[in-house]
Amino acid sequence: MTATDASPAAKHTPSGRIRLMVSDVDGTLVNKEKQVTPTTVEAVRRLREAGVAFAAVSARPPRGMRILVEALKLDLFGGFNGGSIQRGDFTPVEQHFVAAEAARKGIEMMAPRGAYVWVFADDEWFITDPGNAYVASEIRTVAFQPTVVAEFGDHIARAGKLVFSSTDFDMLAESEPELQALVGAGATARRSQAKYLDLTPPGTDKGYAARAFARHFGVPMDEVAVIGDMANDLPMFAVAGLRIAMGNAAAEVKEQADFVSVSNDENGVARAIEQFVLPRAG
Repeated sequence: MTATDASPAAKHTPSGRIRLMVSDVDGTLVNKEKQVTPTTVEAVRRLREAGVAFAAVSARPPRGMRILVEALKLDLFGGFNGGSIQRGDFTPVEQHFVAAEAARKGIEMMAPRGAYVWVFADDEWFITDPGNAYVASEIRTVAFQPTVVAEFGDHIARAGKLVFSSTDFDMLAESEPELQALVGAGATARRSQAKYLDLTPPGTDKGYAARAFARHFGVPMDEVAVIGDMANDLPMFAVAGLRIAMGNAAAEVKEQADFVSVSNDENGVARAIEQFVLPRAG
């Protein structure tokens, strides 16, 4: 496959100068084995040598990003879709939480619909049912074990993220706007994958993270390139000067992109750096 221009539906003039690149993680920066490949590590190194900073933001908890933070030597990264901004040594820059009432309402709505509930709080991952079909794959993704509890207790008052997981993808898709309406200003409800509907801190999303990174590096938003694959990446597409979709991206993401790279199993981020970002290095 080759990287291509995006659909004309994007209707956006890509920036001619880039000084910061922000990447999503799962489905983008890592391959299907949840690995950052040597090809990607080398491409990011070349990007920095050209004077372009690099940061990553994910729906993952910050603790679950350690492997890629270390592999890419990130100075700054965001977890919980931008709800937590941390330095490369894992000291916090910003920390936000889901409103406790929004967390309770979300659980009351989604649990009866058959969704499994996970709470990420206090640097831990709390679950009530270890038999959940997706627990094993999430352990592989975040590289730490969940804590099994009978109930979530006051952890929900300090939650960086709640996840409602289900094999009923249509139910999660249909629940997304309803959940957002229910929690209102207390949280942001978005699917990070077809199987996960996330509640993350209010007022934060990947667009918020991209702006925070840009402030840190002293770069205007029209000199920021972003790359992603899912609908929860669209908030950063909305604020960036250059928007790149992965080859494996959802159709709605490709429609909003300036360019489409190849898939995450074909080193799509590295290809995007070489074809679209390095030629615009400022």
